[in-house]
Amino acid sequence: MGQYVLITGSYWAFTLTDGALRMLVVLHFHELGYSPMDIAFLFLFYELFGVVTNLFGGWLAARSGLAITLIGGLLLQVIALGMLLVETSYLSVGYVMLAQALSGIAKDLNKIGAKGSVKFVAGSNQGRLYRLVAWLTGSKNALKGVGFFVGGLGLASIGFKASIAIMAVAIGLVGILALVLLDKDMGKASFEPKFSDLLSKSRRINLLSAARLFLFGSRDVWFVVALPVFLQLELGWSSLAVGTFLAAWIIAYGLVQAVAPNVTGLRNGNVPDGRTALVWGLALAVVPLGMAAGLQLGFDPAVVVVAGLAFFALIFAMNSAVHSFLVVSYADADGVSLDVGFYYMANAAGRLLGTVCSGWIYQSYGLVACLALSAFFILMVALFSYKLPRHAYGD
Repeated sequence: MGQYVLITGSYWAFTLTDGALRMLVVLHFHELGYSPMDIAFLFLFYELFGVVTNLFGGWLAARSGLAITLIGGLLLQVIALGMLLVETSYLSVGYVMLAQALSGIAKDLNKIGAKGSVKFVAGSNQGRLYRLVAWLTGSKNALKGVGFFVGGLGLASIGFKASIAIMAVAIGLVGILALVLLDKDMGKASFEPKFSDLLSKSRRINLLSAARLFLFGSRDVWFVVALPVFLQLELGWSSLAVGTFLAAWIIAYGLVQAVAPNVTGLRNGNVPDGRTALVWGLALAVVPLGMAAGLQLGFDPAVVVVAGLAFFALIFAMNSAVHSFLVVSYADADGVSLDVGFYYMANAAGRLLGTVCSGWIYQSYGLVACLALSAFFILMVALFSYKLPRHAYGD
């Protein structure tokens, strides 16, 4: 349990800087005159390398231990932050994409270490596993929201470079602490995983991974680039206002995830299954459709966006919490990081798809088109969720 606390603390520290960095990059490069599509490309390698990292990171953790992936992620993040401290004239799209690639690798190595450790702490107690996963995921997202706020505040107060430098020093100190204190053997598989073990052979893991891909694509297709730019260009919000608003959204989203077990009836002995994922997926599709309709009908865009985001946060958080529990529950305890890595590979692929579409669709067709595509992605989530087993431990 002490190791779990250390891993969670490291995950929190990384998440805080990751959220701040994303907001700093989006807002700073928008102020420098980058187009929405250019900004989307800044995150292209971040998401693309996340796909590769989750796949190979799970294999690495099974062979070398979960601590190795977590510590490696922290140290890579320091390098990625350091790359952004050069003069502004050197911050080309290609250069920043490379820095973001390292940050994407770092983030997913860190995530595999943190999420995989929960399986060992909870043991066979599914109720405890659900609570720990929900709490870890929810608190992480709440801190990511704080990071959004910190990024917007830092840009407005001390500037881009000073904010980046402070984060690099802080995450470096956490990395050194983790290197000294973490058990390097946690999560090692009893067998030597082969490259053929990278791809999941479990039908339920594959179905859940496909659902996860479209779930996060449905969020990022309008949240990553389209929404911050829309709030600044169309509604005239300042960078600090945008950062504060999105921070509040992520914090609320994380808090809902943390209490998800109470919402789904864990106190009555109910743990999520395929039907739970289907119901919450269908409920989520209503939100972007309603927002798109409201904007098309000429309702106040500020009211539509703010209210829509509130409902989306609540229902999306429930979807994410249910999925996060199911993957850890489905995963084999021996070599858990292989299944978790494959699942989060699909998660990263969904973010990649959403990020690219967010810049391209918004620049070409506007926010309504982004919302319509989001609704389509959610219907795909429901389709794959329908095929999941009705009990978390079924075949």
